[in-house]
Amino acid sequence: MTVVRSAITQATWTGDKESMIAKHEQFVRDAAAQNVQIICFQELFYGPYFGITQDAKYYDYAESVPGPTVERFQALAKEFHMVIVLPVYEEEQPGVLYNTAAVIDADGTYLGKYRKHHIPNVDRFWEKFYFRPGNAGYPVFQTAVGKVGVYICYDRHFPEGWREFGLAGAEIVFNPSATKPGLSNRLWELEQPAAAAANQYFVAANNRIGTETEEFGDDAVTFYGRSYFVDPRGNYVGDVASTDTEEIVIRDLDLGLIREVRNSWQFYRDRRPDSYTAITAP
Repeated sequence: MTVVRSAITQATWTGDKESMIAKHEQFVRDAAAQNVQIICFQELFYGPYFGITQDAKYYDYAESVPGPTVERFQALAKEFHMVIVLPVYEEEQPGVLYNTAAVIDADGTYLGKYRKHHIPNVDRFWEKFYFRPGNAGYPVFQTAVGKVGVYICYDRHFPEGWREFGLAGAEIVFNPSATKPGLSNRLWELEQPAAAAANQYFVAANNRIGTETEEFGDDAVTFYGRSYFVDPRGNYVGDVASTDTEEIVIRDLDLGLIREVRNSWQFYRDRRPDSYTAITAP
């Protein structure tokens, strides 16, 4: 039996980048005190969710990956022997920007990054103004605690990527998000459990909380939290988090359940990729 103590966070915007980074450094310390082995922060963790508007000033939040913020958390990962999934705004070069998650191993090694593939462009999610679509595939990272993938927010609506992670051997897939009330509420309840069950691995889904009124005025939305873990059967692991309280959600994930579930339901044996011709058609 391999049990991994895992954590996700849901947090409010403080008003500036440095204090957000400091807040999340403290989350790592607090999680370490509870023997957490892997932690993932929310989407674009050190900034506001600037997709609310279209303003070039928010390009200034982008930085290289690896870069200064990744390096700060590499030091913490090494100090506390913790794997860290770090969703950041990446600048590959001026004008070439991505919504990215860096993965840092428990010895502080930078393992690589995932770039968000699916970029929305709907009311108050004007992300095409800020990001290019991801172009680095669907990597699965061999970490000290197991095989880890990352799928970011709007990605979750697209089942093809979930399956890519499963085919590559993922055991835990994190879905850091910034999700507001409305059409998304029911999908938030459905999609990650369905993905976990269909692909037979653990999924961790975390969402922001709070209303970033001081940043965006009347355009601000209220992020509703409700972060959670689900197991390879699609069942919640513990309770779903609150809608309005800052939390480190910590759960013990028994990776041995993956083999048990796959021995019962042979989805990977019985899938028929030779027959799915329309899926990959442009």
